[in-house]
Amino acid sequence: MSITLIDVVGSAAACLTTISFVPQAWQSFRTRDVSGISLGMYSVFTAGVALWLAYGLLVDSWPIVVANAVTLVFSIAILAMKLRFR
Repeated sequence: MSITLIDVVGSAAACLTTISFVPQAWQSFRTRDVSGISLGMYSVFTAGVALWLAYGLLVDSWPIVVANAVTLVFSIAILAMKLRFR
């Protein structure tokens, strides 16, 4: 298996977008303050991430699958906190 420029770019993009999500998730978990998070926006965002995960599986793109699986876990957790701590 050889690594292509496409793989490198896709993996870098996946890592950066997933890592950029971690501070918000960590802040929300730590403080349980989700007052600044829009329920509508996060619901749509979570659905979009789930679809990106499905897309990654369909096209067999592991950078897309891994990044969106991790982001989906975080976004579901934050969405659940938003619903619980209203």
